[in-house]
Amino acid sequence: MFGPGDAFLTPLLAMLRQMPAFPLFGGGKTKLQPAYVEDVAEAIVRVLQTPTAHQVYELAGPQIYTYRELLRNVSASAGARPVLVPVPFRLWHMLGYAAEILPNPPITRSQVELMEQDNLPAPDAPGFAALQISPKAIEDILAQIMQAQRDKAGA
Repeated sequence: MFGPGDAFLTPLLAMLRQMPAFPLFGGGKTKLQPAYVEDVAEAIVRVLQTPTAHQVYELAGPQIYTYRELLRNVSASAGARPVLVPVPFRLWHMLGYAAEILPNPPITRSQVELMEQDNLPAPDAPGFAALQISPKAIEDILAQIMQAQRDKAGA
């Protein structure tokens, strides 16, 4: 999920702006379909109000990105141009293992494992469309996220 002040896109934006080179998980080929937090909240409300709701909904945004594409789009919107450097998953696993001894690890083995697999809904799973919600893309919300970062930095 993404949105202003989130734990996904907000830290990525900050790092992409500050780092001249940015490490990619593997070759950056993992596929993601992030959903906007307010769309997810609206979906929850609608599920709770629907007497014949499905048991499971797989909520995903309107756009499928590879991790590399996502980083390129986000960094371009932020006016950043970091070099994206592929880092093998084997090394990420070692970094995640070592980082877990820290009080607030910047990366964990679980996060690495998640990035090794595509994060897409099943094609036949009900999602936003079943709830009559048109999900927003990252590009629709990115300006709000960047403004929230500027407001926080100025506070």
